[in-house]
Amino acid sequence: MAISHIVKSKVLRRDASCFVAKVAAGPPPRRRAAMAAALALLTTAAATGCGAGDEQPELPSSKAALVKQAQQDGEVNWASWNPEAQMQPAIDLFEKTYPGITVKYTNIKAPDQVSQLRMEQAAGKVSIDVANAGGLTMSPAVKLAGDVDWSEYGIEAEDIFAKNFVYVWATPKVWAYNTDKVEPADVPKTWDDLLDPKWSGGRISAESRASFMSVWELDDAMGQAKALAWAKKFSAQDPHYSPNVTQAEAPVESGEVSIGTSLASLVLAAKDKGAPVDIAPISPTSASESYLYVPKGAPHPAAAALLTSFLSSEEAQQLLGKTYNSRIPVDTDCSDTDGTAVLRALCKADLEWYGTKTIEKYRTLSAFYPEVEMEFGTDVG
Repeated sequence: MAISHIVKSKVLRRDASCFVAKVAAGPPPRRRAAMAAALALLTTAAATGCGAGDEQPELPSSKAALVKQAQQDGEVNWASWNPEAQMQPAIDLFEKTYPGITVKYTNIKAPDQVSQLRMEQAAGKVSIDVANAGGLTMSPAVKLAGDVDWSEYGIEAEDIFAKNFVYVWATPKVWAYNTDKVEPADVPKTWDDLLDPKWSGGRISAESRASFMSVWELDDAMGQAKALAWAKKFSAQDPHYSPNVTQAEAPVESGEVSIGTSLASLVLAAKDKGAPVDIAPISPTSASESYLYVPKGAPHPAAAALLTSFLSSEEAQQLLGKTYNSRIPVDTDCSDTDGTAVLRALCKADLEWYGTKTIEKYRTLSAFYPEVEMEFGTDVG
């Protein structure tokens, strides 16, 4: 098969897997020299977007061997949406535990991580060793993640999601209220309480992307039809919409609005700094799990797997818990609240929560959010 034909046929089939592309190319005729065979393989890989960015991480089968290989890597590039200061205590402990391995942390928003990894894997030059996934980025992350047998590195089965992802922390969606603006007797206790006219006219701040409504899709007792009906009534209240959860909580802290969508971690961190905010007992809500994974083509896969397994350990979880970023039970469980401040806060507010337990459910949520946005009038396509 001529090289030009290989290039042309593979450009037209860029979505095919690397394996299929290489098989389709086939070995060159016997009369071709070894150099021609190598050139044909390289040309095929380039035309299909195959290369280092599509390779699975090559990892040893024991923790001891993983540590040795990770120390040879010497560094690990971790990308996450959390502020670096929140992760620094765990990073410091990792570097102390495994001397010779440096953690390079980059704060990158979740959608930007997906976009960056897609481009880097297509180019065969990946820069991220450990990536974050959660919410709307879970579904696309499945194609970006490399295969890792996490059980070999001490990860509990209950903390492994969709084979290649490790559950490391949760950021439950909550409603926050300004304690200076809202009297204790007026604090909303149900979703329907938020439809009271006294909260209309911009007194509520809400995330425009509708992820705070995840629980309506996760809880069988609620469901999409009821969600859309509630969203339509909520929109009629003329709420103050913000592009993300962080920006939705900011006006609550300042007193610009009385109540708004937020994350448990944001509310607790703001309270620590003296902001007049607290968690409203509006239930149920979603657990909002966050996962770590090693992307295909990661330049330091052993160090990446070691860092991920370390962050899943009890020692690291205790440190992450101090900045409100540790795991909580996937579904409501207040039987033991000694472990994390987030869990204690949820239970103190008498909240029920639900986790997202399958990739299929994440895909359902991806279709659910735009429907809610249409009712809000915030859909931007």
